[in-house]
Amino acid sequence: MRMAMVRIWLCWLGVGACFADFGHDVICIDKDASKIAALENGVMPIYEPGLDALVARGVSAGRLRFGTDLAASVKGVDAVFIAVGTPSRRGDGHADLSYVYAAAEEIAGAIDGFTAIVDKSTVPVGTGDEVERIIRRVNPAAEFAVISNPEFLREGAAIDDFKRPDRVVIGGDNARGLEIMREIYRPLALGRSPIIEMSRRGAELTKYAGNAFLATKITFINEIADLCEKVGADVQDVARGIGLDNRIGGEVSARGPRLWWIVLSKDTLALLKTAQDHDAPQRIVEAVVAVNDNRKRAMGRKVITAAGGDVRGKEIAILGLTFKPNTDDIARQPRHSGHSDTAGCRGGRQGL
Repeated sequence: MRMAMVRIWLCWLGVGACFADFGHDVICIDKDASKIAALENGVMPIYEPGLDALVARGVSAGRLRFGTDLAASVKGVDAVFIAVGTPSRRGDGHADLSYVYAAAEEIAGAIDGFTAIVDKSTVPVGTGDEVERIIRRVNPAAEFAVISNPEFLREGAAIDDFKRPDRVVIGGDNARGLEIMREIYRPLALGRSPIIEMSRRGAELTKYAGNAFLATKITFINEIADLCEKVGADVQDVARGIGLDNRIGGEVSARGPRLWWIVLSKDTLALLKTAQDHDAPQRIVEAVVAVNDNRKRAMGRKVITAAGGDVRGKEIAILGLTFKPNTDDIARQPRHSGHSDTAGCRGGRQGL
C-alpha cells in the first residue's frame, strides 16, 4: 500500500518506518525542512532504540522517503495518516484541534482517487465528523473515508509495541476505507495481533478512556504511597502484592511525584471537557485531576522538608531528566505551539 504520514514527531517516525518494514511505500512529511534534511542524511530527530537501523533499512529498500510538500506527497496514495499535535487549549483544557483541521484542509485539496484519511492524532469524540465535513467542503468531488486509528505506543519501546501490539483499534463504517486499513495491518493480523474494528466515535473515545484509566491507576498508587510513608510500609511491596492480581495488573506499580506525562495530563482534561459538553460527569477522572494537581505542591513541601525547612540559596539537584530509560524526551508542560504534544505515545510519564 502507498501511504503518507503527515508530521514526524516522537513515535510517528517509528510508525512510518515500521509500515515501510511491512513492505508498504511510505512518505513522511514535515514542514521543518531542516528535520527532513537531517533524516535524509541518517540523523534521527529523537532517540528510540532500533529506530536508526529501521529507518536506514526502509530508505535503502526504497520504501521510506521524506518530504516537505504535502500536496505533492499525498497524490495517488491509498491512505494519509494525520499525526499532528493536539495540545491542551489555553483556558478550558480542551484539545486544540487547529493543527488537525489545518492538515485536513490541505489534504482535501490534494487527494487523488479514493483515499483513507486516517486520524492517528489523539482527538476528542466527533473530530472525525468535522474532518469529514472539512474535506467535503474543500473538495466536494473527493472520494475518501475518514478512519480513526489511535496509537498506543510507549516511548522507548515504540518499535516493539508497534510490531507486537496489545491491540490495534480501527474506527469507521466505510467498507472501502476499512479494507484499506485491513490491508495496511495485514502483517499484524497474520501474527494474530488483536485488531478491533468499531465505530469511529468509539475508537476516538477508546484512546481517551485508556489514558484516563492509566492515569487513575497511577494516581491511586501515588496516594497509597503516601499512606505507606505514614504507616511504615514499602509501597513497592504493596504494589507488587496487588499487581499480581490479573484483574488489576502490574502497571499499578508505576508511581512518581505526579502525572507529569503531558499525554496523560492533557487527555484526562480533554476527556472531562468532552464529558461536560455531553452532560455525562466523570467523577472518578475529576478526582484524578484534582489529586494530581495537589501532588506537585506536596512534592515541593517534601523538598523543603528534606532541605531542612528552607531552600533559599540552596542548590537542588534533579537526577534523571528524561522520564524513563531509552528515550531522550524531557517531560514538559504544554506550550500551545503544536510541538509539545507527544502525539499519542504512552509510557507512564509521571515525574522527572
